[in-house]
Amino acid sequence: MEETYLLNVEGVKKKILHGGRGELPKLQDGSKFTFHFQTLKDDFERTVIDDSREAGMPMEIIVGKMFKLEIWETLLSSMRIGEVAEFWCDAIHTGMYALVSRGMRRIAEGRDPLEGQKHRCGMGNMFDYHSTGYDDLDELQRTPQPLIFIMELFRVEDPSAYKRDTWAMSKEEKLAAVPVLHSEGNRLVLRREFAQAAAKYQEAVICLRNLQAKEKPWEDGWLKLESLVTPLVLNYCQCQLELGEYYEVLEHTTELLQKHNDNAKAYFKRAKAHAAVWNEREAREDFQRVAHLDPSMAAAVKKELKQLGERMRKKHVEDRKRYQGLFQSSQGL
Repeated sequence: MEETYLLNVEGVKKKILHGGRGELPKLQDGSKFTFHFQTLKDDFERTVIDDSREAGMPMEIIVGKMFKLEIWETLLSSMRIGEVAEFWCDAIHTGMYALVSRGMRRIAEGRDPLEGQKHRCGMGNMFDYHSTGYDDLDELQRTPQPLIFIMELFRVEDPSAYKRDTWAMSKEEKLAAVPVLHSEGNRLVLRREFAQAAAKYQEAVICLRNLQAKEKPWEDGWLKLESLVTPLVLNYCQCQLELGEYYEVLEHTTELLQKHNDNAKAYFKRAKAHAAVWNEREAREDFQRVAHLDPSMAAAVKKELKQLGERMRKKHVEDRKRYQGLFQSSQGL
């Protein structure tokens, strides 16, 4: 084990626990670090706060993408591939750790890391930060303190060597990705690969929603992005109809109609989902709205209503037979 030494950064000490190989990586904006880490308190017990191995996934960060804990870029850039190192970092570098950890924990739990955050002023967001939802992180937030990070660096990839995750893209990259994803989704629909197509549409929507979060709702920039979101959501819902995910369709079409209550296609897809789960009254109401909003769809609505009536009559007959059978069985007891 090498002796502890100071990095050329105030308030940081490094100890190499296992040597790496090769030269220090050459970094550029967009390079991706993949690594495991442990976060410990600087107390007698060296209390473990987070451990990426226990979470079941390595950590990834992108250089130059304003990761909240900037010191991690500095620490990782001092490491070689395969190296394991321990870093002591003073509180001047760890004040944002609670918020970073909250996001990582939510991802590991399968939740949205931005859950609960709104598009509002900085003062409002500061209020959100009074509680992270985790007691140990709330303590760190109240009393910033030195922390110990043990890191094992697996690989460093140039921007051209990996598929960029949506969150790591610039505004221009996201806008350029949307029509490509839309086209790929359409191609997969033609091949009846609906689950894969839905994933493409969903990724495109995420790109646009990320951009919308930086715009003021209902102003020009937001509305332009919303006009791109709507057809993608409708395509996604059509895939979910084909896959039998009717409650998913009900959720997304209802959310869409809360913003755009004159969208006949959204009503049509919601009506079909209602019909599939035997919500006859709701289905009929939505089909009638479709015919009112878009007379060119009247023939399609008439066909759907006829099919709905036949399905409901068949269901009523089957229900009567089943209830009669139950009644007769109870009489024979």
